[in-house]
Amino acid sequence: MRMVAGRAEATSQAHLIGCIFGNPFRPVAFDPQWLTSTVTQLAHGIYADLAFDRMPILADALQEAGCDNDDILNHCRDPKGIHARGCWVIDRILGKE
Repeated sequence: MRMVAGRAEATSQAHLIGCIFGNPFRPVAFDPQWLTSTVTQLAHGIYADLAFDRMPILADALQEAGCDNDDILNHCRDPKGIHARGCWVIDRILGKE
């Protein structure tokens, strides 16, 4: 039982690290055109309220703004995703990188 708990903790930590740093082997360039007022307002609200349940809505707004980057969109829409303040997508949108 202890081994299962340790594996679950390691998996959780790995997801959190992925949320904060993204994939270092696949850097993502953000197009400034994606940073519409809707996208930035959603990102500010998610950051301020720790409302990471709004990430799929952010993905929709990014897509409407022309974002077609699978790494960004999948990160925002991942139902198993763990998010935290410092999320690489939110930080890139808000210029906190």
